[in-house]
Amino acid sequence: MRVKAQISACMRLFVAGAVAVVMFGSGPKLSASGQDQTTPQTAKPLSAAAAPTVLKVTPDEAVRMALENNLGLQADRLGPQIGTFGVAQAKAAYAVNLESVTTTRSATSPPTDFLNGGDAVLSADSVRTNAGIGQLVPWGGGRYTVGLDAARATTSNPTGLFNPQLDSGLAASYTQPLLRNFKFDSFRQNVAVSLKNEEIADLQLRQSVTQMSSRVRNSYFNLVNAIGQLQVAQKSYELAQTSLRNNQKKVDLGTIAPIDIVQAEAEVARTEEQVIVAEGQISSAEDALRVLIMNPSQPDFWTTKLVPGEQPTLAPQPLDLDAAIANALKNRTDIAQARKSVETTDINMKYLRNQKLPALDIVGNYDVVGTAGTQRVFDYTQGIIPPPILRQSQRSFGDSLHDVFNNDFKTWSLQFILSYPIGTSAADAGLAQARLQRDQQTTNLRDLETVIVAQVRDAARQVTTALKRVATTQKARELAEQNLQAYEKRLAVGLSDTFLVIQAQRDLTGQLNNELAAIIAYNRALINFETVQVVPFGGGGQ
Repeated sequence: MRVKAQISACMRLFVAGAVAVVMFGSGPKLSASGQDQTTPQTAKPLSAAAAPTVLKVTPDEAVRMALENNLGLQADRLGPQIGTFGVAQAKAAYAVNLESVTTTRSATSPPTDFLNGGDAVLSADSVRTNAGIGQLVPWGGGRYTVGLDAARATTSNPTGLFNPQLDSGLAASYTQPLLRNFKFDSFRQNVAVSLKNEEIADLQLRQSVTQMSSRVRNSYFNLVNAIGQLQVAQKSYELAQTSLRNNQKKVDLGTIAPIDIVQAEAEVARTEEQVIVAEGQISSAEDALRVLIMNPSQPDFWTTKLVPGEQPTLAPQPLDLDAAIANALKNRTDIAQARKSVETTDINMKYLRNQKLPALDIVGNYDVVGTAGTQRVFDYTQGIIPPPILRQSQRSFGDSLHDVFNNDFKTWSLQFILSYPIGTSAADAGLAQARLQRDQQTTNLRDLETVIVAQVRDAARQVTTALKRVATTQKARELAEQNLQAYEKRLAVGLSDTFLVIQAQRDLTGQLNNELAAIIAYNRALINFETVQVVPFGGGGQ
């Protein structure tokens, strides 16, 4: 039987009793009958200018608004971007570095050579510029540098062969690890760990989006439930007022005792309190939803009235528990993050195993130099100190570069550097620690799998329980309707009293509330059942 047919029967009973007790609208949707989908107001605005903005939203629209406007999600979206830049920062270690050094030097020194001309103080001035590139290569852990030098030097030494002297040089060096850092080094470790952190950040964003969607839908149901509770409270209040008026007429006619007036007045006061409480609950639920879905920077953030545009339906859905468990164990964000943490530990263990190897590096150096400037040829045959200059010739800086690139004056060297710590190294201790950490993580992972299975089973159980609860609340509401109808008929022929009728009215009001709460609880359970397969339990809120 559709909800509409069941509620319509109750509606006819309350019309016969001079009031309509209505909970839901027509059609398969569970909505307020006669309700224009606006939040009930106790007072009308003074003018059109003072009327608040009314925003009618469906659950899907509310989720979309939250994904666009929620500040928490906006902050969470920065996580993957931060992770991307973290990867770029780690890979930047392999960027080519351009280096340049310019040095100006001036020095004076006492005479130390009789060829320099006695006790004259010697002076020397020079300018040297070096430009080159260096890079850590992403394979094999090697590093190379290549640099080109250019220098100009002048001296007061009368025996210098070149004055001024123009020098140039080309130097290349390559360092290649052969054992430690060959297969895996700290730079490749940083890149691998950064990639895992980026993947974890993506999972965390996915978790935040899913949890926000669940929170919004549950908050939406809170508002729907609060509005429904107000509907019931208002109808109960109107019913109590009708009973009070009828009792007053009967007292005036002398058919009932005046004490029945007191009972009716007490019931009016009680139901009026329920209306006040229900109105406050609507405001609280509305604020909770607006914080989730609206942009707080808009000027009407706190004054906009949120109106549910869609009501929860009672549509039983079949559950495949085994498929849900398998899906949760495969796709849950928390277990995926736990697995990524294990993978990160594996990366660290790979690095630490490599660091236990001896450090054996081969370093190759190759230098080529060239010299130019004003070249002096001395006449040593005359026996004069310092010897006189016989002649001078000029070599340009281009001649110096020609020497370099013609490979005329070269020097090369090859070094083998070996080092190995004696005793327990930091890598030994770190590897032992990482192994224990991995054991701990895998144990926690198995425990998490058990927890996930239990959570999915519990979520499925809640769906089944909620559906059974709907059936029982519908039956209880039908019996309450029949009970009220019977007491009203007995009262009409004088076989009952006002207290029993009021009590029957209270029972029906309570059962209507229970039926609405049960249907909403079923929809909540469905949401939680879907959510718990993706994110940790409790992320959706209530």
